[in-house]
Amino acid sequence: MLACLSQPFAQTNTSPLSLADAISKATQNNRAVNLSKLDEQIAVSNYKQTDAIYLPQVGLSFTAMSTNNPLNAFGFKLQQKSISQADFNPDLLNHPNGTPDFTTKIEVQQPLINMDMLCMRKGAAMQTEVYQYKTKRTKEYLTFQVQKAYLQLQLAYNALRVLEDALQTTKAVYTFTDNHYKQGLIQKSDVLNVQVQINTVESNLAKAKSNIGNASDYLSLLMGQPTGIIYTATDNTAMDTETDSTATIATNRSDFMAMQKAIEASNLMIKSSKMSEFPKLNAFGSYQLNDSRMLGFGSNAYLVGAQLSWDIFKGNRTKNTIATQTLERNRLAEELTQQKEQSNLELSKAKRDISDAAIEIATQKIAIAQAEESLRILQNRYEQGLVNTTDVLMATTQVSQQKFAMSQAVFNLNVAKAYLQFLTTSTNK
Repeated sequence: MLACLSQPFAQTNTSPLSLADAISKATQNNRAVNLSKLDEQIAVSNYKQTDAIYLPQVGLSFTAMSTNNPLNAFGFKLQQKSISQADFNPDLLNHPNGTPDFTTKIEVQQPLINMDMLCMRKGAAMQTEVYQYKTKRTKEYLTFQVQKAYLQLQLAYNALRVLEDALQTTKAVYTFTDNHYKQGLIQKSDVLNVQVQINTVESNLAKAKSNIGNASDYLSLLMGQPTGIIYTATDNTAMDTETDSTATIATNRSDFMAMQKAIEASNLMIKSSKMSEFPKLNAFGSYQLNDSRMLGFGSNAYLVGAQLSWDIFKGNRTKNTIATQTLERNRLAEELTQQKEQSNLELSKAKRDISDAAIEIATQKIAIAQAEESLRILQNRYEQGLVNTTDVLMATTQVSQQKFAMSQAVFNLNVAKAYLQFLTTSTNK
């Protein structure tokens, strides 16, 4: 049956994988990082839109019209500079024929002084920094997720090795038991008990292989790779139980900085709303060509000017907008404080988890040695007929359980250390 269990790995692509390679591929190909980079590019694009507060707006239009309206007909002729003495005939003034006009016009608007738009531009620039920090924090979190997934892969392989050792030991017990049964020295129930144990271990082996496949698929998902590849962990699990008890949460951590920049951007938006109550100065100009013929350019004229505008009262809209923006800014500040408090709480828990895992590892080392010695003694006594089969099988199971517990403790230690690193990561942007 064990040969059948190994077939899924034989028929599936296998590939060695180091933790550094996994992290590198994940930070380059993971969809969460790609989405974060797109948000960053959108913020940059929004910032570039604010270039309009410095650059002119230019429009070109061509208009064709015809009218017999007395006022417009006379105005068309004036624009075309084609007025003659005959055009002042009262009958012609009051009852003009259809008068065509073709106008080619270039219009230019140049912003000069708009204090609210300057603040809005600074706020848009700040938003680009927000998303840069978010992208960095996304990569940091993804690094932690890859580390955890890699440790799960190692744990699955450790479980597989423990079960393979257990199966080998149980089969040795079965061989001895079956020989003694054939000699009539023990009952058939002992043989059946060992067979049940073998079946149980083989079933657990199949689950362990599935767990390796599941861990590999999850790593593929994180790395942006196709699933179906079985990875083998090339890095050894660290056994360092030391940790820096003085480690603290960095105030310049990426997510904190993103939130702080968002608060600063909100302050600029509030300032922009306040500045919108100040006067604005803008220049404008136009140059047009008029003719009674299509594509004719018989006359030309220009218009230039500057406009000083001041919105004195907008029905309290600006006041209420500022109040809303202030509340939103205060909410961001509260979220930042809450996030820092939550991080400090998680930091304390991570330190305790490391300490607990270190104690458990030390305990499990002793427990494994004791369980293996107990199994050795029971096997010797069993071969001498001094203990029954159940005692040996229970001792075999106990050794496996202690080894499982040891692997789990090492996994917990390394996950806690990786999470501690994630919590205390600082950034210079």
